[in-house]
Amino acid sequence: MAHVIVIGAGFAGLSAACFLSKEGHQVTLIEKNESTGGRCRAFYAEGFTFDMGPSWYWMPDVFERFFQTFGHTTSDFYDLKRLDPSYQVFHEDGDRMLLPANYDDLKSLFEKYETGSGAKLDKFLTDGQHKYEIGVGEFVHKPSLSIWEFMDWRIIRDALRMDLLKNISKEIRAKFSNPKLIKLLEFPVLFLGAKPSNTPALYSLMNYADMKLGTWYPMGGMVKIPEAMEKIAREMGVRILLNEEVKDLQVVNGRIQRVHTHSASYDCDAVISGADYHHTEMQLLPEKYRSYSDTYWDKREMAPSSLLFYLGLDRSIDGLEHHNLFFDTDFDHHSRQIYDYPEWPDHPLFYICCPSKTDQTVAPRGCENIFALIPLASGLQDNLSKREALFDILVARLQKRIGVDIRPHIIFKKSFCVDDFKESYHSFKGNAYGLSNTLLQTAFLKPKMQSRKIDNLLFAGQLTTPGPGVPPSLISGEVAAKYLNRQLNSN
Repeated sequence: MAHVIVIGAGFAGLSAACFLSKEGHQVTLIEKNESTGGRCRAFYAEGFTFDMGPSWYWMPDVFERFFQTFGHTTSDFYDLKRLDPSYQVFHEDGDRMLLPANYDDLKSLFEKYETGSGAKLDKFLTDGQHKYEIGVGEFVHKPSLSIWEFMDWRIIRDALRMDLLKNISKEIRAKFSNPKLIKLLEFPVLFLGAKPSNTPALYSLMNYADMKLGTWYPMGGMVKIPEAMEKIAREMGVRILLNEEVKDLQVVNGRIQRVHTHSASYDCDAVISGADYHHTEMQLLPEKYRSYSDTYWDKREMAPSSLLFYLGLDRSIDGLEHHNLFFDTDFDHHSRQIYDYPEWPDHPLFYICCPSKTDQTVAPRGCENIFALIPLASGLQDNLSKREALFDILVARLQKRIGVDIRPHIIFKKSFCVDDFKESYHSFKGNAYGLSNTLLQTAFLKPKMQSRKIDNLLFAGQLTTPGPGVPPSLISGEVAAKYLNRQLNSN
């Protein structure tokens, strides 16, 4: 039995800790913050429960598979509710699209905007299902340390069928012409942190996840997921240390022998870092043991950061659904301000989550819980005046679309932005989602899960394989743990 230290108790770290413990290893999970969950934490204020980060529950099969691995189901820990409508989209001309959970109703909605688009949607999502079954069922479970992992005729055949060399923007436009439907179908790749024109068509699997597998919500908030994972970890015997930040990794003869925190030292046989990859290498390791240089990192295309607002209102607000996308301005202009010439946006798209529409426990009686998100370029110079200027834009646009000025009803307000991502998560350039999922940053072209210079150091999470998002991070922890377990058993 080996003693493995896992750094960071986000989804990747919790997952890795559970799988390692299942294999019989002694596991210590070290987390710098006061609770597990990483970006998926919660805070409580004025009777409100605010999820701090992820708010979309997609790919329910991935979560169910995780819990069943440890003899549980999701229902042992939280009540899942499928949202209907899945979400609402606001367009510039004042049109609102309510996306029904029922697929036949969704096809009818498509037909309303473009004759014949229902049949096209069938084909598009059938292709997306195929990509989902191969991608999520097989590809994402590879450590992607080498191209040779994919040098199998069946895998090559499937990869060719998954349209890795085409971009999703062209694929969508080849089938649909209505600009509102195009925006709708391009929306899920925002979670992948790249412009649709730079995102492989492989990721139409996200459209399948959205429109066929559905949008769900765990009653009590997204924080219920890491809380459940923490319970499993403790059941498995994982030792969890909170408010304990790793400060240094002691390397002897190419292997980590000791982990130093601000208050203690821990001997170990191996380490999996679910913390920020860049931070782990550049801040915790001596220079000669770093796999990547500052130049390498500066050339990575990062997914966006975000400006978040947590708002508690003293009344309920008509016109909002649980999930609301405000596509009522120029999508391309905002994308350029994120990726091409990074700057604070002047006419941003934004997203509002209103979980109190579904869950009365997250707000006092008669009140509304609002989580607002504006995507930003990573690495921007953060300041309060910029945050407030964008808040003014958001409130004005919200009033224009639903006819309600929320300002007089705000009884709690907190913002979270680039500097907060850096402070809370050591996030590289303050990114919110990790690396962009461009073709040149996919699979074995991502930063490697296995350190190139330290035998017993692996990485998990959104800056390595399989990539950004909650389900991929959960899978990343599993893949890293299983790979390390094979190494430990072969020694």
